[in-house]
Amino acid sequence: MGEKRISRWYFGGIASCGAACCTHPLDLVKVHLQTQQEVKMRMVGMAMHVVRNDGFLALYNGLSASLCRQMSYSLTRFAIYETVRDMMGGAKQGPMPFYQKVLLGAFGGFTGGFIGTPADMVNVRMQNDMKLPPELRRNYAHALDGLFRVWREEGIRRLFSGATMASSRGALVTVGQLSCYDQAKQLVLGTGFMSDNIFTHFLSSFIAGGCATVLCQPLDVLKTRLMNSKGEYSGVAHCMKETAKLGPLAFYKGLVPAGIRLIPHTVLTFIFLEQLRNNFGIVIVS
Repeated sequence: MGEKRISRWYFGGIASCGAACCTHPLDLVKVHLQTQQEVKMRMVGMAMHVVRNDGFLALYNGLSASLCRQMSYSLTRFAIYETVRDMMGGAKQGPMPFYQKVLLGAFGGFTGGFIGTPADMVNVRMQNDMKLPPELRRNYAHALDGLFRVWREEGIRRLFSGATMASSRGALVTVGQLSCYDQAKQLVLGTGFMSDNIFTHFLSSFIAGGCATVLCQPLDVLKTRLMNSKGEYSGVAHCMKETAKLGPLAFYKGLVPAGIRLIPHTVLTFIFLEQLRNNFGIVIVS
């Protein structure tokens, strides 16, 4: 009789929070790049600009909102994906086909994206606040203050501004991360050259991070613009049209910093997740 460990439903949220603490400055620089109306600065220049104007700790503006987002968005998508995958895998005594992983990842990501939209919007606003003139800054004290003020000042519907885009992006990034990670890990282990260790986790998550970055970047740009808008866009189609006027590459604005942020975030998330599973997971006797 063999033993294996499976994740508890909340491990994905905890692992994502750990990764977010490490990669938040990259996420902040990515938001700043995406909300430029014209390409004026590149990644390093933008980071230096933030530090020079507002200090080093400004790179962590909106960290509370980022953690709030991970505990809503990532917790939901990981809980759905891993719970269903482990149930189906246990019943069949074998891995799910890739197309089922894609469908499950898309469903989990779409659901998580919708639930995480309010925290995501506050996260984008807090990160972008320092770019605004002092009289236009929102000055949210923390994530919960931001959520309460949006609800009080702009109405509950405003909390879900960009929900369609955030849910669609959530579906794509979850397919890229979770489904591709599972498949990459399965293929790597199937070669017989590598065992289920931290290097396998690193390689599989690196591949998954690259897939997720390419899949979701156009939607990520639109989502950021919608959430940060002050009413200048009438909807997703209008935002897409205005962005398209800047040229097709505008949809991939910030691709390099998005990759530099999302790939390490993906790698750290899965390394933390695998360590949590191996040390604190539920033991299944087969």
